[in-house]
Amino acid sequence: MLPRLVPAVGAAVAGAPAMSLRLAGGGRFGPARRPQVAWAGVEGDVAALAELADRLAGAARALGLAVEERPFRAHLTLGRWRPGRPADGTLPDRLAGYRGPGWPVREVRLVESRLGAGARHETLAAWPCYQAYSTGAGR
Repeated sequence: MLPRLVPAVGAAVAGAPAMSLRLAGGGRFGPARRPQVAWAGVEGDVAALAELADRLAGAARALGLAVEERPFRAHLTLGRWRPGRPADGTLPDRLAGYRGPGWPVREVRLVESRLGAGARHETLAAWPCYQAYSTGAGR
């Protein structure tokens, strides 16, 4: 599949603008009593990021790959709670007022994650974003 995936992702990324993003706020997926994922939100050029995510999902579907059907929600996963363990579901809410520094997104990487006794991540390919990034993260 990889020999077909790399050019499909490259075509989806082609012409994608460089973006400016920043971490902002936080939350959780799942209820406070049984949270599943803690996340930090993303601000800045999220419309461009969502458009890129749409193009990437379309490329994956065209190859017959399963794609998440829930709406795209820009975030950074901070951690996961293990089932059956005590969880502080209010922890992500304490990030509500956080606004981190902006950073430029100048390339898109295809990364393989290998889960085990510690996740390993390997970059398989990378593509540059071509246009100058905006100041969207500073808004």
